[in-house]
Amino acid sequence: MKTIFITLAVVFCLACGRGAKPAPQKHYQLTGKVVAVNAKEQTAAIDAAAIPHFMEAMTMEYPIESKAEFATLHPGDRITATVNVGDDGTYNLSQIKAQPAAAK
Repeated sequence: MKTIFITLAVVFCLACGRGAKPAPQKHYQLTGKVVAVNAKEQTAAIDAAAIPHFMEAMTMEYPIESKAEFATLHPGDRITATVNVGDDGTYNLSQIKAQPAAAK
């Protein structure tokens, strides 16, 4: 009986791990200016315009998931990006695109 219980417990644990899904995310479009970058933390401070139905205009640090995208960021760059917000409160930026400089 003990062997059957242990076998069922192991099978149950394996089945649970296989079906694990990433936390649901909401996605918002961000437009802003890079204020600073932190290579150690792979974050960027972005002075962002208001994002309707999400947050007011503000400057805050955003983790950048992609090393390649992070490497393209420089203070002063104007960008658009997607803010990915998980139900668990985690957030990051992806799909970062530099915007052309405004004509003088």
